[in-house]
Order: sequence, then C-alpha cells, then structure tokens
Amino acid sequence: MKSTKFILALIFFCTTSIAFSQQKISNTDFHGAAATLKSYKALYILNQSDDKKIRAVLRNINNALEDPRLKGKLQVELVAFGDGVEIFKKSNHYDTLLQKLQKKGVILAECLNTMKERNINKDELWPFISYVPSGNGEIIIRQYQGWATVHP
Repeated sequence: MKSTKFILALIFFCTTSIAFSQQKISNTDFHGAAATLKSYKALYILNQSDDKKIRAVLRNINNALEDPRLKGKLQVELVAFGDGVEIFKKSNHYDTLLQKLQKKGVILAECLNTMKERNINKDELWPFISYVPSGNGEIIIRQYQGWATVHP
C-alpha cells in the first residue's frame, strides 16, 4: 500500500514538474513558428457581405503578407462566393484596397456559379478580377494542392 501511494505521488510530482516547466518555456521563450520552407500558399475564403468582415479579411491578408517570417515566401489567393461577391462589385468601392493586394501578387477570384445564380454580369465587377467555375471547387483543389485555407 505504501509503495502504491509512493508511486502515485511520484507520478503526480513528475507530471506537475513537466507541465510547469513546459508552461515556463512557452511563456518566456516562445516567439511563434519558424518559416523554414521556401514558400507558403494560403487561400482566403470570403462568403459574407458584411463590410467589417470584408475589411477584416483584407487586413488579414495584408498582415500575412507583411509577416517578416513569410515576407517574400507567401502566395495568396482570395476566393469569393455567395455573399462574398460584394467585395468585387464596382458599387462597393473596395477597388483601391483590392488593387493594392493584387500589386503584391494576390490572386482575386470570383465564383462563376454565384454570378450565374444571382444574375450578376462581369461588367458589374472590377475588370481586374479573375474567375473560377466554383468557389467550393477552388477550395477543394487548393486544399489538396497543399494550400492553407483561411476563413477569417
């Protein structure tokens, strides 16, 4: 009985010590993941029309592109479908923000299914937008190509 209590106490002490030491390391020495690969790819997904959401997605993309660990290593695509089509409509005036991202190499892609379902003509969208047959198809293909999918 004494040996069982001793073993249990020893296990408790060891696991508590390990947890404490791991916590101490993570709080004082953690600086984020190191970008050790030559390149990274991220697909940002937008299917909402809320202005705050749209601006947050654009800000998130900019933040990733400016992350010093990823600078010059990151390829980004923004795919919009469903309500996300609003980001590319001329009537919503996101063109300046979008063109800044495009100049940084961001692919801006709109889902043709959404346009067909909502009777949206390409003339209603900015001329610098690219098109994919379906937003969901783009997500699936990019996922299997190794792209990180980000849906802020």
